[in-house]
Amino acid sequence: MKFNKLSISGLWIIEPQVFGDNRGYFCETFKKELFEQNIGKVTFVQENESSSSYGVLRGLHLQRPPYTQAKLVSVALGKVLDVAVDVRTDSPTFGKYEIVELSDQNKRRFFIPRGFLHGFVVLSEKAIFQYKVDNIYNKDSEQGIIYNDPTINVDWQIEPNKMVFSEKDLKLKTLNKQDFYTTNQYQTNL
Repeated sequence: MKFNKLSISGLWIIEPQVFGDNRGYFCETFKKELFEQNIGKVTFVQENESSSSYGVLRGLHLQRPPYTQAKLVSVALGKVLDVAVDVRTDSPTFGKYEIVELSDQNKRRFFIPRGFLHGFVVLSEKAIFQYKVDNIYNKDSEQGIIYNDPTINVDWQIEPNKMVFSEKDLKLKTLNKQDFYTTNQYQTNL
């Protein structure tokens, strides 16, 4: 496995080594020892999966303390554009984001630590999206920003009229109309 640090502190792309032959392929998608040597100790407590069609945009979301979550995301089928936005108020990259293309072809994993908004848009006809989290979900701790926030200006690479949203996501506010926390507050769950 290759662990590639991104320009925003805490974000990583993990690329598994794929072994293929006439039967198909094999790869390790997660190995605790290597993960901890490169990224650090994270205890994943739940794994989730969603299925979406072309143009579905889910995000940008996070969980507020004490339910804040780190995520390890990947795509089992199809292709998505995955986005992580730094909202750690003490970070020099507050409000900045990274975009990573995840697919069943490149088999990348994207590690997103606590203190980041997360979202993705489906670029293929269908996508099955998987993610491990290190804390349980709590509805009352949901927070997010609107996908087209002008201060962040994410290029989702799809025309807005071809995007599909939940009603909840369309009601999200902009970054500057919300309160966020410091890196330590996200880590310690207040």
